Order: sequence, then structure tokens, then C-alpha cells
Amino acid sequence: MRILLADDQVHVRSALQILLKQEPNLYVVGEASDAESLVAQARAVNPDLVLVDFELPGLKESNLISMLHQEFPWMKIVALSTLLEKRAMAVNAGVDAFASKIDPPEVLVALLQSFAVNRYHINL
Repeated sequence: MRILLADDQVHVRSALQILLKQEPNLYVVGEASDAESLVAQARAVNPDLVLVDFELPGLKESNLISMLHQEFPWMKIVALSTLLEKRAMAVNAGVDAFASKIDPPEVLVALLQSFAVNRYHINL
């Protein structure tokens, strides 16, 4: 599964790169630091899934998710946040799953691997 990382914090993107590099079937194909670069990278690399910070600078969260779904209907969207109260907002905005940045790394890996084997679900 080809994954695009989108987070404004370089250390978060680097940690995700290191984590996902160790996983079979999960390939990071690009990175973005704001909504504009996310859309540009998605157009350039055509990912299967975008792992996006739900507070990514550039657009209101719900507008970004809606825009991504319209332009890339096949692409799965997994939102990340340290704020657990963002989970309901993210799901209502249309993400395919939500993961907390404070969860153990294995939780995120298991979620992404479930998408890789076509077991799509909403992680509430």
C-alpha cells in the first residue's frame, strides 16, 4: 500500500517514516507539511492512503477531507491527532479511520495493515 504522510511537524513525519519502513506492504511515497502540499503530492504520487494530521495547516479540516474525497475517491484517509476529542469530528468529516498520536505504534501499524489487506473499516 502506497502511503502519503501529511503532518506539519517534521519529527512526526520522520518517526512515521522510520516506523512504516519496517513494515511489509506499507510504502511511504511522499510527505506534505500543509494542505496545499498534500494535494500537490497526492496528485504527483497517486497514493492508496493518506495519513493526515487532522489539524494540518492550510484548510479547515472538514473542507480538506471533502476535497480529498472528491478529487481522489479511491484514496483512503486516516486522520491523526493527539486530541481524542477530534475523533468524532474526523469521522463526521468523512475520514475512513482515526488514530491517536498517543497510541502505541503497533495500533497504527495494525490499522494501516488492515487497509493494506482490504479490510476497510472505520476505527471508532
